[in-house]
Parts: sequence; structure tokens; C-alpha cells
Amino acid sequence: MELRGERIVLRHLVEHDAPALLAFIEENRSFLEQWEPTRDDGFFTLESQLADIAEAAADDAAGRRQAFGLFLEGELVGRLALSNLVRGVFQNAYLGYSIGERWNGQGLATEAVGLAVGLAFEDLDLHRVQAAVMPRNTGSIRVLEKNGFREEGYAVGYLCINGVWEDHRIYARTAP
Repeated sequence: MELRGERIVLRHLVEHDAPALLAFIEENRSFLEQWEPTRDDGFFTLESQLADIAEAAADDAAGRRQAFGLFLEGELVGRLALSNLVRGVFQNAYLGYSIGERWNGQGLATEAVGLAVGLAFEDLDLHRVQAAVMPRNTGSIRVLEKNGFREEGYAVGYLCINGVWEDHRIYARTAP
């Protein structure tokens, strides 16, 4: 699947993207570690990235997740996923995204989230998309707010990020 914006393209990663994915995570390792779970050195291998791409493809096929690479002029600049898709009375997905340091602050994550929300509500027929953000991640909060997300609460010790149980602000957007 591919979603095209004004500047970026979101598309499912495939096997031949693994070297670019590895280069992206290596280049942005120190920049992104403050926002992500602790990763062991095994994560930073081509084999691990191939396995991640295969797992994402299986999840996409099973309707559990929609995972994308963010591409700018053919270069991988970030990642985005609508994960833990729940149907039934919830019709919800959790949104997560990251953008590389060189492209941070250029509106690319805002554009990508807008494309993902369109997919969620129009194509996946979801009712709700939610995201959790550490309070100090003001850039990510701006991305969500620009895309019409509202703050719904504060979760103490919500996720273990970089080895610390971090509080998060919970944001959500519901279908029109």
C-alpha cells in the first residue's frame, strides 16, 4: 500500500528496504533513543530489520497493524504505524511515528500523520485513533494537535522508554 502526500510517500516496507531501514535506525540511534524502548545491539542488524519487515507484513495482512516507511524523494526519513487495530465496539488503532533528525521540524511528520488519519477513517473505517506522547516531546505534541487530536488524559508510568517508565499524555481523534 502507498499513500502520497504533497512531499512524502508512506508505503509498506518490503525486503529490499531493509538496508535503508538499517541505515536510518543507525543514523538516528542517539536522536531517537530518548523516545523509544531500549534496544539491544541485535536490533541494529540487517537480519533484525528483515525480521521486522516480515513481521509488519504479516500483521498488515492479518489486519492487526498498518506499518509504513516515510519517504522523501525516495529516501527513507521516518516510520509510522497504526497498530493494535481493534474492531468490534472499539474500532480503534494506536498511532506511533518517528522522523529522522535531519528531517525533524520540517512538517513531514505532520503530513504523514494526516495521511495516516485519512487512511484510518476512510479506508480502515476506524472510529478512533489514539497516541501517547511524553510531555517533554513538544514537537510530537504539535504534530498531533495540528492533525486535530485532542488531549484526553495523563498516564503515569505508561511506557518503558529508554529504560525508564515514562509518563505520557494521551491524545485521540475520532472520526467525523
